[in-house]
Amino acid sequence: MRALAQTYFDAAYEMDAEKFSSIFHPSSSVTKVAEDGKLDVTPIASWLAAVRNMNAPKQQGFERDDQILSIDVERELALVKVKLQIPPRSFTDLLSCLKVNGTWKIAQKVMTSKVS
Repeated sequence: MRALAQTYFDAAYEMDAEKFSSIFHPSSSVTKVAEDGKLDVTPIASWLAAVRNMNAPKQQGFERDDQILSIDVERELALVKVKLQIPPRSFTDLLSCLKVNGTWKIAQKVMTSKVS
């Protein structure tokens, strides 16, 4: 699970959609509470398309601040809680993972963020 989290952190720092794609299951989605207070669920393909148009913190010279807060594993199920910075925001993400055909994949990302 630490390797998956490290790939996740690297992908976020580099805004690398292909790295993200390697660890997300194709049927996964990203869920958050939108600015209007409503639940916003974005299919992973749409989220990856948005990632491709974002400025990478690495290119902007920002320092990394990645943290694994917890990892809970139960057979083929895992929940990874991480914290990271993509200035000007800091994010806390819950990554629900499943071991699919012997490989850990993120099945669902639930996130929240705030301006740092």
